[in-house]
Amino acid sequence: MTRMTDPILAELDQEAATTRRVLERVPGDKLGWKPHPKSMSLGQLALHVATTPGQVAGLVSKKEAEVPEFGEYPAATIAADLLRALDQSVANAKQFLNGLDDRSATSTFTLTRKGKVLLAAPRIGVIRSIMLNHWYHHRGQLSVYLRLLNVPVPSIYGPSADENPFV
Repeated sequence: MTRMTDPILAELDQEAATTRRVLERVPGDKLGWKPHPKSMSLGQLALHVATTPGQVAGLVSKKEAEVPEFGEYPAATIAADLLRALDQSVANAKQFLNGLDDRSATSTFTLTRKGKVLLAAPRIGVIRSIMLNHWYHHRGQLSVYLRLLNVPVPSIYGPSADENPFV
């Protein structure tokens, strides 16, 4: 019997492999670099990309959650730590998704800020928009950082200027 989360799990596996290719390119000697003063550093953005699935899984595992204080994002200090963080994050997300039945997936998840409801939506929709789409958004930002640092950008959804999987 197919569960509502089965396609999400398949997508998570596929996108984790793509994310790994991007994170493998992050230069360890540039982790403090920022393209703009308002931007996250390369180390902050890369660690955010590596940890998003697991962090979102932890958040949406509850019926209701308070918006976390974002403040200053933590940063990777060693590029090799990014792949370990990604592996742990994806494992945590998969464990959560594997334990989620259809009833829980369609139940309402509520996100609040100081008692005010910011979002009330089916959990599966939050998983799609925040765990996955939000993850892809930041991975796209990371690919731009790589380009600005003259690091070859891997193929993500087709050829990049540096890599063509179809050749």
